[in-house]
Amino acid sequence: MAKKVNKVVLAYSGGLDTSVIVPWLKETYGCKVIACVVDVGQKDDFKATEKKAIASGADKVYVLDKKEEFMKEYVFPMIKSGGVYEGKYLLGTSIARPIIAKAQVEIALKEGADAVSHGATGKGNDQVRFELTYKALAPHLTIIAAWKDDNWTIRSRSEAIDYAKAHGVPVPVTKKKPYSEDDNLWHISHEGGILEDPAKECPEEVLSRIATIKKASETPQYVTINFVKGIPVGLNGKKMEPVALLTKLNELGGKHGIGFVDMVENRLVGIKSRGVYETPGGTLLLAAHKELEEITLDRDTAHYKQQMELKFTELIYNGMWFAPLREAISAFIDKTQETVTGDVKLKLYKGHVIPAGKTSPNSLYSMAYATFEEDEVYSQKDAKGFINLYGLQLKIFNQVNRKKK
Repeated sequence: MAKKVNKVVLAYSGGLDTSVIVPWLKETYGCKVIACVVDVGQKDDFKATEKKAIASGADKVYVLDKKEEFMKEYVFPMIKSGGVYEGKYLLGTSIARPIIAKAQVEIALKEGADAVSHGATGKGNDQVRFELTYKALAPHLTIIAAWKDDNWTIRSRSEAIDYAKAHGVPVPVTKKKPYSEDDNLWHISHEGGILEDPAKECPEEVLSRIATIKKASETPQYVTINFVKGIPVGLNGKKMEPVALLTKLNELGGKHGIGFVDMVENRLVGIKSRGVYETPGGTLLLAAHKELEEITLDRDTAHYKQQMELKFTELIYNGMWFAPLREAISAFIDKTQETVTGDVKLKLYKGHVIPAGKTSPNSLYSMAYATFEEDEVYSQKDAKGFINLYGLQLKIFNQVNRKKK
């Protein structure tokens, strides 16, 4: 028997890992186990998940609806940042972990628990995201990370499946279909199985949110996304609540085969890992937001924000959501978004997101200045002196070094 722990709050999904961790915690630590299920938009039967947790040995189950908070406090700041990890990954799992861990901590404090637990492995990023959140919000809690625990003898997903069967715990995967999937309102991810070989094409049957290009609609469709200060507030001029808005965009994007990403990413622990992601609505929102920033941000702010996007994205990916630096960068980003209000029209067709028009009351685009036709506001002769001064450093450098040669 391991060190005595009285009560543990487990981040529970009903997936393979957390399903076997419930009986393992009971056997290993002799403690009460509270399963914390956080609804961030995953397509689950939460009543069935609750029953399964109890059947697996959980003493109590919390099912918390956090979809609205997830959108407003996590997804919207991420959209405003415009950040995409390594140019491809839209951070679907990364952005959901902090709110799940935060909810878990809140239940632990409410229940007087002395420990928290999660099912993330010692190879991945989620272990960092969960545990950094615990440390930021409640560092006094003991962390039980099963896959890193000396008492944990399971070494593979196949062994986990065997353990589940031996303990009468039903699990959603089999040795024939061993994919590890993470689902929320923003995206769904797929890892494992045949996907572990980057040389193999992702099988069509893996996809669940978006149509393949062959099956995508043959008819293009237009959608206009309305923003206020960088936040999406409606579609086609109709105001919508955050959850309903993203749900609708997921439907539209999925219909047109939009949002598929197949990449080999660099995990924080140094391992390269292949992931297949479906993010239909998120792809549309980020594309539209970027289009709107093109006409509402001045050049210097836009260019500097690109630098901040990279750091902001790394902080999210690396589990540092509650870090002071992330909060400071968010403050900077919020300032940049004060003028990012307007409408962006997109054309959706066969996996493509095609800009089809954008307007803003704060648009910095001036046809009077940009036109190739005759204008009354710009003197092209002014450019002569500007270039002479701007290039003066090059002229002097050349003159000095030519003499040396």
